[in-house]
Amino acid sequence: MKGIFEHFPEDKIHEKETFKTNLSNGKLQQKLIRFLGDINRKTFTFEQIGNPTIPGCTVIFEAGIADANSFTFINEEEVRKMLTVLRKQSVKNIDFFFAIRYYRDYKTKKKPLKFDYYMVRFVFTYGLHEVQVFHERGPRYIQPKDLIAFLVKSICEPPMRKTARKPEHSATSRKLL
Repeated sequence: MKGIFEHFPEDKIHEKETFKTNLSNGKLQQKLIRFLGDINRKTFTFEQIGNPTIPGCTVIFEAGIADANSFTFINEEEVRKMLTVLRKQSVKNIDFFFAIRYYRDYKTKKKPLKFDYYMVRFVFTYGLHEVQVFHERGPRYIQPKDLIAFLVKSICEPPMRKTARKPEHSATSRKLL
C-alpha cells in the first residue's frame, strides 16, 4: 500500500514524540506531503534544522515515501499521486525514508561528509499524533529529536502570510495576498 513500509523497524525506534494540532488528519497529511515535496534537494544551513554539530555545514534532504517494500523519491508527480489518495481518505500511518546529505563549505568548494539515513513513521490519530524515527546508519550529525522537531515545526506552524502593499505611484493597484 502506498505510504506504508511493510518492514518498518517498529521494535527498534530510536526516538518518538507526540504532538497536537488543530488540523484534521487529512489536512495534516496533505500538508506533510507538500512540505516534503518542497524540501527535497533544497539546501539548508545546519542551524535551520537543529543544533549544529559541524560549523559551516549545509544540509540537503532526499525524502522518499513508502510503497510496500520500497521507497519512491518524492517529486511533483509523487506529491500529486499521494494527494489524490489522501483526498479520498486519510490513512493511519505514513512512512518515509530520508537520506540526509551534509557538505562542509570551504569557500567555493563543497566537501561531502558522510550521510545519515533515517526511516520516519507518522502515526495519525484524532488530535494527538506521533512521529517515530529509526536511524538506519550514518554519523547522526542531525539527531533524531532534531529531525522530529524540524518536521513537526514545519508542518504545524501556520504558513507566513504575505502582506498587502500599496503601490506608491500607480493608478491601478492589485492586492497581493
